[in-house]
Amino acid sequence: MALQQAAGLLDSEAAGLLLAATSDLSLVVDEQGIVRDTASARPDLDGEGIESWLGRPWIDTVTVESRPKIDALLRDASSGAMTRWRQVNHPSPSGTDLPIRYSTLRPRKDGPIIVVGQDLRAVAALQRRLAETQQALERDYDRLRAAETRYKLLFQLSGEPVLVVDAGTRRVIEVNPAAMRLLGRPQKRIVGQDAVELFDAANLRELQGLFAGLRITGQASDLTARLGGGRDAVKVSASLFRGETVTSVLVRLSPLASSRDERAGLDGNALALLQRMPEGFVVTDPARRILSANTAFLALTQLATEEQVRGQPLDRWLGREETETLALFAMLRDHGSVRNFTTVMRGAYGSLEEVEVVAVSAIQSEQPCFGFTVRATPRRAAPVHVGGHDLPRSVEQMTELVGRVSMKALVRETTDLIEKLCIEAALRITRDNRASAAEMLGLSRQGLYAKMRRYGIGDLDPNDPELAP
Repeated sequence: MALQQAAGLLDSEAAGLLLAATSDLSLVVDEQGIVRDTASARPDLDGEGIESWLGRPWIDTVTVESRPKIDALLRDASSGAMTRWRQVNHPSPSGTDLPIRYSTLRPRKDGPIIVVGQDLRAVAALQRRLAETQQALERDYDRLRAAETRYKLLFQLSGEPVLVVDAGTRRVIEVNPAAMRLLGRPQKRIVGQDAVELFDAANLRELQGLFAGLRITGQASDLTARLGGGRDAVKVSASLFRGETVTSVLVRLSPLASSRDERAGLDGNALALLQRMPEGFVVTDPARRILSANTAFLALTQLATEEQVRGQPLDRWLGREETETLALFAMLRDHGSVRNFTTVMRGAYGSLEEVEVVAVSAIQSEQPCFGFTVRATPRRAAPVHVGGHDLPRSVEQMTELVGRVSMKALVRETTDLIEKLCIEAALRITRDNRASAAEMLGLSRQGLYAKMRRYGIGDLDPNDPELAP
């Protein structure tokens, strides 16, 4: 009652100033729904054409889908009570709709209607960035899963005998079919065994030294050892590589003497399988000219036969421009392999397909070459959940959350989720190097640790001096 008495002491000019100061946008609408006055507390709203609303029906200033909401706001306005908030969109000279959240009030029964508005552009932009970030993360997850599938397929199809061995215990983790044939044992009798026990006892010391040298220096020279069970001698090459949680050794077994006919048969089977792969596969020489390509690659180029691409430079179809393909080959020569290289395939008849390339170099072989798998980038994004609601995929749907979720809760939850997603992405990109991740995010190490503890990300050592308050 005291508030109503105080409001009665204000003249119309003071009441108008108070209303304009407490809202982003305020309107005065008469009984016929005509806008008679406007006031804005936001300078950035001046370029949205609000002054052109004067003398026009309020309902004509909004988009078609917002008209029923204007009807409801005018209909529900009553003496002494504010209506529920409703979000509407106004056409803007900038081309992007202006989202405003409105409530109406009619102070006197026969008087004009007071309209109070809140600008929602900042919330809409924040929700849009959140959706884009989530979509990018989903694409990264898809690429990782697809890359793992490709590598497992290539591991199984490889004609070279290969073992994957745990560097700490020397136990065999994986074995491909070529290695099983060479060793003459089924998979269950190889996986879990000490790798040195697969060889003749006379080579025990040399093999132990090879694994010890890998653990200490990360490098080891090739050696010749005889397989167990009286089988032939092989050349043993070992390389150390690190995964997310374990360090493993890739052991390659190269027979010193083998049947050329059997090898030719295996190579023929591998080539036939590569031709039927659902992903593009292409082999080039060091000058980037195509030597061989499978059917899936031909589909990406919109050509019918392998003869149409053989001898042609790969950058004729791969890459947005020539410099992009040159960069891919440069990285391949420097590092021997390239993963998750994102680019485009340009078809002979104008198609443009976003793709992801995985490449490997065989520059030391008898016929130096490069191999590429080309996979179309997946186009799927899972919905994001904010405040118990699915985050929509368009601005119009996003703004429908207003009224169901408070703006304060919506902004708080979306900000927290964006921070968490950015920290997780930075840690993944830097392979959990937290100093580099902090630098990438523009945070101090203490600030990064505080946010990681807040969001429950990673394992933090309580004895780390960086965590001291």
